[in-house]
Amino acid sequence: MKRHWLIKSEPETYGIDHLARDKKTAWEGVRNFLARNYMRDQMQVGDSVLFYHSSCKVPGIYGLAKVASSPYPDASQYDKKGHYFEPRATKEKPVWQLVDIAFVRKFPEPVTLPMLRAQKKLGRMALLQPGSRLSIAPVTEAEFSVIESLIS
Repeated sequence: MKRHWLIKSEPETYGIDHLARDKKTAWEGVRNFLARNYMRDQMQVGDSVLFYHSSCKVPGIYGLAKVASSPYPDASQYDKKGHYFEPRATKEKPVWQLVDIAFVRKFPEPVTLPMLRAQKKLGRMALLQPGSRLSIAPVTEAEFSVIESLIS
């Protein structure tokens, strides 16, 4: 069964334009267990991914991507000098997993956070819940349909 997801990234760090240029990227550096578990246990190749820009002037969904690989160990956990080093991780027993994300399209205009909040049907969406900070969250089929209707 195809699922839908929302991933968040700061556009200066890695935005939809970076993904459009690269075509595909390993979604590395996720260090939240719930987000990791979504990637490891639920994401499947071909799932839709809404690409959300956070911590920027106009937060919102800027494009569409898709899951392009099965989960595999995040190599950044082994780099002792890296920002994402995980001392508990071994090659035999990695702590962190990732999936590859592939570019599908950039939207002509972003679906902004105020536009999302204005949709009563999105009231339960994980992104819009108080205190929601997850970088990866599931999106229901109904939520995905509402968001599709907002794309110009």
